[in-house]
Amino acid sequence: MLTTLITQLSAWYDKSLDQGGYLLVTLLMAIESSVFPLPSELVIPPAADLAHRTGRFSMAGLVLVGALGSWIGAALMYWFARLAGRPLVLRYGKYVFIRAEQVAGAERWAAHYGSMGIFVARLLPVVRHLIGLPAGIVKMNFLRYSLYTLLGSAIWCSVLCWLGVKFGPVIRKGEMHQVGLGLGIFVLVLGVIYYLFVHRHMKAAKTPR
Repeated sequence: MLTTLITQLSAWYDKSLDQGGYLLVTLLMAIESSVFPLPSELVIPPAADLAHRTGRFSMAGLVLVGALGSWIGAALMYWFARLAGRPLVLRYGKYVFIRAEQVAGAERWAAHYGSMGIFVARLLPVVRHLIGLPAGIVKMNFLRYSLYTLLGSAIWCSVLCWLGVKFGPVIRKGEMHQVGLGLGIFVLVLGVIYYLFVHRHMKAAKTPR
């Protein structure tokens, strides 16, 4: 049953990608870089697998539009925070799935890692779509923010493309046991990085204001 479901979902997404092309990937990655829970791990790898099988896309093109989409979403987060300011972000953020504790956590991250934290954040879960808030609130230079966002996003999309090519065929067949070890190691590495660089700052007590 699981094999059939995976095969059907893969076929549906392949068809959507074939029709939507790069524009669809850009849109989905823009959503992923905002506050909505759409993991990039579900966007780029299937597109890379399709590109590898059919030549419908180029890997360089996927990395480019993936990074562009990430920048669009991140830029929207930045300008929302910059124009609204911290009080309004905290007051109205809940209506767009932004909680006060998330803002505080992202601010602690930015304060600890500085500008380079923007680059690193694009490679990490949770903080990836929140880092634009403190950057906008403190009115970080937008050009520098954009540069770090694009570089980090391009690296992340490249990793996801590699995963799509490496594991796409067996995942489409539903043969998950063949990729369990590889994906397990990948998740473990992400988990360690997340704990060391994010967990301590995102979970810390709220900073007094």
